[in-house]
Order: sequence, then structure tokens, then C-alpha cells
Amino acid sequence: MKLYTYLNYGGNCRQAFEFYVEHLGGKITSLATHGELPESNVPPDWKNAILHARMELGETMLLGADIPPDRFQPMRSAYLTLMVDSIDEAERIYTLLTEGGQVFMPMEETFFAHRFAMLRDRFGTSWMLLHQRAAP
Repeated sequence: MKLYTYLNYGGNCRQAFEFYVEHLGGKITSLATHGELPESNVPPDWKNAILHARMELGETMLLGADIPPDRFQPMRSAYLTLMVDSIDEAERIYTLLTEGGQVFMPMEETFFAHRFAMLRDRFGTSWMLLHQRAAP
């Protein structure tokens, strides 16, 4: 059994996945638009919207799609948790993901981590960033 995360976007799935490829090292393994559906009655302004995308991000598979903007809401009460190997990497990713986003907990040192932060990026995805301390 495998558990994957499926993210909905309000029309910017392609931009989000391309951002994650460029800045987080992801690899898009499939991407299909609504306009590519056979015998599609999709409105012209929805033909380029993502029907299904699949990305390898670290050791995880991330799936996504666009949904109508009037039904889209940013993630609530769930976070993608990104474990990083260094303070520098935590700071770099924090800077990228917070640009145009919303910070819930600023990047800081905690009793359990060298760096920890909680935020929502400009695409509506909520993240926890963690460079944890070694177990005693």
C-alpha cells in the first residue's frame, strides 16, 4: 500500500509544480490538461487547466489538479512537511516559499529543531519546514 498526497489548485497547478521543480528539485512525471480529454466539452478558458499532474518530490509522489476557482480554498489543517538536511537549506526554502505567501510560524530554532517554520505558499499549499536536531 502507498499513500500519496493530492493537492487541488485554483487554476495555478502548473505554476506550482514548475516552481517546486525549479526550487525544490521535484520532477514532473505526468501532466494532462482538461483540453486533452477526448470529446471534451470543456470551456475554452479551462482547456489549459490541469486535469492531473504527478511529481516526484524527494522520496514522495505528489499529485495535483486545478479545480474551479470558486471551489478552491487554500489548504487548512494539513501541512506538507519538508525535512531538510541543513540550516542553510531550511533558510533558502523558507525564503522561496514565503514570497507572496503567509507565515504562520516564522523560521526559528526550537527545542526539537535547528530550524522550524509553518507557512502557506503563494499557491495555497501549507508547509512545515524542519531541520531537526539529532536524537539524543
